[in-house]
Amino acid sequence: MNSVSPSAAQYVGSGALHDDLVDGRRLPSTSAQVLEPRSHFGHALLADSNKEGSGEPDEVDRLKLKIMSAWNNVKYGWSVKTKTVFNKTSPLILMGQSFLLNSEDEVERFRLAFGSRVWLTYRKEFPQLEGSNLTSDCGWGCMLRSGQMLLAQGLMVHFLPSDWRWPECSQLTDVDFEVLRPRSPSRTAAISIPSFSSSWGAGVIQKQPSSIATSEGLKRAQSGRLQSGREPQAEGLHRRVVSWFGDQPSAPFGVHRLVELGKESGKRAGDWYGPSLVAHILRKAVARSSEVQNLALYVAQDCTVYKEDVIRLCDQSVLDSGSSSDWKSVIILVPVRLGGETLNPSYIECVKNILRLDCCIGIIGGKPKHSLFFIGFQDEQLLYLDPHYCQPVVDVTQGSFSLESFHCNSPRKMNFNRMDPSCTIGFYARSKKDFESLCSAVSVALSSKERYPIFTFVEGRGQDYGLDGYSGGSTDASTHIIPPGGLNGNKKRGSADEFVFL
Repeated sequence: MNSVSPSAAQYVGSGALHDDLVDGRRLPSTSAQVLEPRSHFGHALLADSNKEGSGEPDEVDRLKLKIMSAWNNVKYGWSVKTKTVFNKTSPLILMGQSFLLNSEDEVERFRLAFGSRVWLTYRKEFPQLEGSNLTSDCGWGCMLRSGQMLLAQGLMVHFLPSDWRWPECSQLTDVDFEVLRPRSPSRTAAISIPSFSSSWGAGVIQKQPSSIATSEGLKRAQSGRLQSGREPQAEGLHRRVVSWFGDQPSAPFGVHRLVELGKESGKRAGDWYGPSLVAHILRKAVARSSEVQNLALYVAQDCTVYKEDVIRLCDQSVLDSGSSSDWKSVIILVPVRLGGETLNPSYIECVKNILRLDCCIGIIGGKPKHSLFFIGFQDEQLLYLDPHYCQPVVDVTQGSFSLESFHCNSPRKMNFNRMDPSCTIGFYARSKKDFESLCSAVSVALSSKERYPIFTFVEGRGQDYGLDGYSGGSTDASTHIIPPGGLNGNKKRGSADEFVFL
C-alpha cells in the first residue's frame, strides 16, 4: 500500500469519503464500543481509543490500531487515477493571482505558484497523542489539517515576499491543459503537455538549512520581509515555518498542540472539529506561541469584524500615545455559513470575488464529510488542496528533513455546488494601512444582490454588543460557541458546525 505514489493515489473522488469508517466494519474489541457524534467534516474514532490516563496501549489496542491504520491506508491511499482538466481560455485564480494557461510559460508559472503552497495531510506513526492511544489522525483530523494549511499560508505570506517560489517544486502530474477543442470525433478534447507528467517527487534535491533557521535569523526576518524570493535565507525560513507544523508535541502548530488546545472546548483526539472551532484553536495557538512575536490572529464573531478590536489587538500603543509604530501584522479568520444544509448559489459570486483578492489566504471548509483547503477557482470549479492522504511522519527536528511531502503537485478541482456551506475565510494584513485597504476591498467584494452580505466590517468593539473578550483578549472562546444540538434542540443543523443563525 505504501508503494502507491501520491500522484496516483492522494485524492479520493467520492463525496462520502468517511461514510464507512466505522459503520459496517467489525473491528476487534473486548468491550462495547461507543461512537462520538459525527459532523459534516469527518467522523469520530472509537471512544475507547481515548482512554483517560494515556497509559501505554495494551496488545488489544495495538492490534486494533494496526487494523485501523491498514484500513485507513487502503481507504485513503488508493483511488482511481483521474486527470484534472484546465481550460486555456478562462483565467485561473490562485491566491489572488490570475493565470491564463494558454502557453507553457504560463503553465510553468502556475506550477511554481501551486507547488509552493504548504500541503499538510494525514500522518501516521507520530508520537502518541496525550490522553489517547492514537498515533495517527487518519480518518478524523482533516479539518485540523485544513486549518494548518490556512495558517501556514498566512505565515508564508508574512515572512516571505509575494514573489517567493520554492525552486524544488516537482512537475505537475495528473493534469490536462485544454489546448484544442475537437472538430471531429477522432480528435480528443484535451491533450497532455508531456513536460508536465513526471512522477511525484522526481529529481527533488533537498538543501541544507541556512542561517535564517536560527532564532537570530528568524528575529531578523520578523523585523521585515525578505526582499527577494531567491535570497539564500528564504529556503531556511521556508523550512523553519514547515517545521512549526511537525507532528510532535513540541511543534507550536502541530496536531499535538491543536488537539491539546481543543480540549479547552471539550474536544478530544479522534473527535470531529468544525471550521469555526478550528479557527479559535488556531487563534489560541498563535497567541501562546513564542515563535511568532509580531503577528496576531483575530476571529470574527457572528460574521462581524469589529475594527476597533482588531486595532487594539494589533497596536496596543494606540490607546496610550496615538502612535501606530508597533503595529502587529494580523490574520483575520471569519467563520461563516453560506446557506442552510447546502450552499446558497447566490453566494458563489461573492466567494469568487474573495478568492480574487491578494489579501485572501484561502478558505477552510470542503464538501460534506470531506474537509478541503480552497485556494482558488476556474470557471465554476474550486481549486483545492486535500489533506486526505496518509503519509509517514517526518522528523522535522532534523536540520535536513525532506520537504517533498509538504508540497503537492497534483492540483484538484470540484464544482461550487458541492461546497459545504460551513467554512472559515482567511485574510492577512501586514500593516495598519493594509488592514484599512483590506476592509475596503473585502466590502466591495461582498457586495451582491443578497439582502445580507456574507459578513460585515463595523466600527467599534465587540463589547459594545456584549461580546467582550471573544476574539482578541480572552483565550476562552468555548463560552461563546453553541455546542452541536444546543440551539432549540435542532440536532440536524447543530451537527454540522457551531454556528448561530441571527
